[in-house]
Amino acid sequence: MIEAKLDEQLCFEVYRAASHFNKLYTHVLAPFQLTYSQYLVLLALWEQDDVMTKHIGERLNLGIGTLNPIISKLQERGWVNKNSAPNDKRATIISLTPYAKEQRASIEQAIAAQIEACQYLVEEGHALRAQLRQLNTFFDHFYEKGNGNDDNL
Repeated sequence: MIEAKLDEQLCFEVYRAASHFNKLYTHVLAPFQLTYSQYLVLLALWEQDDVMTKHIGERLNLGIGTLNPIISKLQERGWVNKNSAPNDKRATIISLTPYAKEQRASIEQAIAAQIEACQYLVEEGHALRAQLRQLNTFFDHFYEKGNGNDDNL
């Protein structure tokens, strides 16, 4: 049986770590007037530009209702463009602006400097990322099999 103490919960440690990462990135991204969520969208677009909103949501594991306000704010601030897909007028293609492409190196340098300042992340980051990927892969398969659905709770 899982002990019901907060400090013994894996989920709480993952939550705390995610909160710390959010703070770390929020601080670094503030001069660029970006939130952590907006930065994740830009990361996805820097990997593959000119993609449908749906694909960004799948890549980031975000629903359209969460993703649309993030993209709208990025558009308002000149980071992305939104255009209707040629084959499906209901779908939206998101693309980086020249400004977003120009700012990429500066953002990456600012983040790299902050990560280097956190020596632990430099030393332990690769192993930690590998463990988290394993955990996320486990959960992906867990939910694909229908576990964790409201019907099973």
